[in-house]
Amino acid sequence: MTEPLITAGDLSVHYPLRGNLFGPKPVVKAVDGINLQIERGSFFGLVGESGSGKTTLGRALLQAAPITRGDVTYRDGEVNYRINDLAGDDLKDFRKRAQLIFQDPYAALSPRMTVRDIIAEPLEVMQLTANREETDERVREVAAKCRLNLEHLRRYPHAFSGGQRQRISIARALVSSPRFIVADESVAALDVSIQADVLNLLQSISNEMQLTFLFISHDLSVVAHVCDHVAVMYLGSLVETASTRELFNAPRHPYTRALMSAIPSLDPDNRGNAQKLEGEIPSPTNPPPGCKFQTRCPHATDLCRQQEPKLDTMNGEHQVACHHWQTL
Repeated sequence: MTEPLITAGDLSVHYPLRGNLFGPKPVVKAVDGINLQIERGSFFGLVGESGSGKTTLGRALLQAAPITRGDVTYRDGEVNYRINDLAGDDLKDFRKRAQLIFQDPYAALSPRMTVRDIIAEPLEVMQLTANREETDERVREVAAKCRLNLEHLRRYPHAFSGGQRQRISIARALVSSPRFIVADESVAALDVSIQADVLNLLQSISNEMQLTFLFISHDLSVVAHVCDHVAVMYLGSLVETASTRELFNAPRHPYTRALMSAIPSLDPDNRGNAQKLEGEIPSPTNPPPGCKFQTRCPHATDLCRQQEPKLDTMNGEHQVACHHWQTL
């Protein structure tokens, strides 16, 4: 087992809301008690429904969301950071080592800047190059990796398609030579044919530059294509985590099974067999007692309604947070 690059222990991100004058203030528990390890060089997938806390978790690992409780550590062999405490020069150095690829390529790029200036901005802000010639050389090098030519560097974002804009966003994230990248639904806004091109690009870059990816998605078929390890998130908590092969061959948690059954199939005999989950995901301001999934789980018992399950390890790295996974 490779040494983890990112380790999160009891990580929680809570957002207080305005309450009444006399009662307690309600709190949105966007991330609640996450324990997670992301190994160096891995392509780690994080899946779940909208509102499950995936984006907040990814941002917390980058210190882009306030951490309420718990610890996040970053170790890449050169530095050892406790991300909660980073400030000043250490935070500036961590920003160089960890980057984010945004979901919407149309909103993530300034329409007033050329592609060259967009990609060069991190180098100039972090003062990673000595002069303009060195900056331009680095920009051209990264642009070539992302299949952008010199003519593209002179244009503005409005002249590009969604897939080309996402390659520009990827180039901007790569230009500081990071070790860790959070890709937040980075292909969700693209056509299926363009998704495959961008995913193959991310994989080739990951292998070439020895990067570690946290790939956030709600599309399990995409995760199965690119990721080597997957964690399933529900209402701010992890319910199952395993290698991609193990998770797709033998999902143990009822929520994971429901997500798996919803993957579209080309086999006409398998169509229409998706497991329907009754109801909506509960509010993170008032999660149900016991197991958070018990309000929608067809296998829920009194134990599930009273006691919250912890991640139980099975078959080495496969972990499941369910009281009844052994009998389902």
